[in-house]
Amino acid sequence: MASLIQVLLFIATIWTARWLWGVLSSRRILNNIPGPRSPSLWTGNLKELFNVNGWDFHHELGEKYGGVVRIDGLLGEKQLYVFDPKSLHQLLVKDQDIFEEPPYLTCGARVSLGEGILSALGEQHKKQRKMLNPVFSAAHLRQMVPIFFGVGKRLRGALESRVQNGPKELDMLLWMTRTALELVGQAGLGYSFDPLDTDESPPYIQSVKQMQVATHKIVPAAKYILPWAMTIGSPKFRRFIVGIVPWKNLHDARDILDTLYSTAVDIYNSKKAALEAGDEAVSAQIAKGKDIISILMKDNSNASSTERLSEDEIIGQLNTLIVAATDTTSSALSRTLHVLAQYPDVQEKLRQEIRSAQQEGADVSYDQLNSMVYLDAICRETLRLYPPASFIARTARKDVALTTSTPVTTVDGSTITEIPVPAGTEIFISILASNRNPAVWGPDCLEWKPKRWLSPLPQSVADAHLPGIYSNLMSFSGGGRACIGFKFSQLEMKVVLCLLVERFKFSLSDKNITWQMSGITVPSVDGSQPQLPLNVELAT
Repeated sequence: MASLIQVLLFIATIWTARWLWGVLSSRRILNNIPGPRSPSLWTGNLKELFNVNGWDFHHELGEKYGGVVRIDGLLGEKQLYVFDPKSLHQLLVKDQDIFEEPPYLTCGARVSLGEGILSALGEQHKKQRKMLNPVFSAAHLRQMVPIFFGVGKRLRGALESRVQNGPKELDMLLWMTRTALELVGQAGLGYSFDPLDTDESPPYIQSVKQMQVATHKIVPAAKYILPWAMTIGSPKFRRFIVGIVPWKNLHDARDILDTLYSTAVDIYNSKKAALEAGDEAVSAQIAKGKDIISILMKDNSNASSTERLSEDEIIGQLNTLIVAATDTTSSALSRTLHVLAQYPDVQEKLRQEIRSAQQEGADVSYDQLNSMVYLDAICRETLRLYPPASFIARTARKDVALTTSTPVTTVDGSTITEIPVPAGTEIFISILASNRNPAVWGPDCLEWKPKRWLSPLPQSVADAHLPGIYSNLMSFSGGGRACIGFKFSQLEMKVVLCLLVERFKFSLSDKNITWQMSGITVPSVDGSQPQLPLNVELAT
């Protein structure tokens, strides 16, 4: 045991020395970039940056310091907070191989979700994405519309049974999470998690709801510890260490991730058995083999040995799909319902558009969904002003100059358009600040105005050349690591909103709802457990 401790101390000493050298280098070079005062020698601005109630801090960064801001990390380590359009293009597109996801994020994704697309880098990431791209094609999404409507109607029936005798307060976050999980379960995995017919949600739902908040609480520490810890011993040994460390937040995250992973393995094994049994067994499953994972597994078995994904990688994709699709979609749907509850006139106008699109009770088609301009405007505006993820991170793999579209006035009063970025510098890409940038979106950028999408956008939006893959927005990121399932998510949102807004009227309850800035934003009542209580009644 003594020799093991010596080895661990030696590794820790070497890692710390290298890290401190990087801190000193970044401090010298980036000190001249303007940024907020550091409130702590030890943690810098990290507690403010990762505060679940840190909206004011992020707003101040976006408003006061320009498109590239210096912030302090641990022991004064200099980092950057970026939303300058030209810098974003360089970070996510032009030099995306230089600016990769930080080790703590890829290690964290590997620990929590397995060997999926979020934990892969470089050529391995490109290989996985190439295999996944066909299953998110428009042709395949068309086939998913009946599945989406089938799940949505079960949700609608559940809500109808609860409000048939009059208005009732319901936790719409819970219902949106259950629905998003069932949507990705059936269309993504050919698997049913939840019949949506009782008040009791599956234990899995609670794990999904709590995951983002639980993991967000340990990010500041994991940021510095996880990459080093992953080099020590075997997974079994590291799990033993986690178990004896007296840290409740870490134990909560471990228990949640255990539930997610064991469920993913069970689903994979059932899909594998069906595929091995032949077409009849596949057709007997939910979605009849047209779900994303069934198609992926079938394509993978026919791929060449160099392109084929391993079993661990398939399980990683499955786990990633469940968590990523559930969290983001439930957050976006919940936010949309919350906003519509605050604007009854907008809600009524949307209801009329939906009813006009329906033909004698038939489901709205894929093409009709895409032609509903007001529904589309509401989705775009909600995702602009309230993106589910507020920021993402990248790390510079080598020394590089970051180019800006607007000159940066440095601390010493000079102006520059190229910022020397030392290797190892962490960069936070602010989706929130980019989507709310007045230089791009105009002076009304902080207002929720769906009508802005019903006429030509300001020329400044086109001139910014933002790298986002959706509507000039950064909500789904951009470049080679952009959200691969953003069209899947959009289709889910539109189907659910069509079914709910046509049948129900949503209004605010008397409870104070706040939104927490965890990895994915979630609503709560006065900072309590995630929930979104809204009054729901049948619409006339």
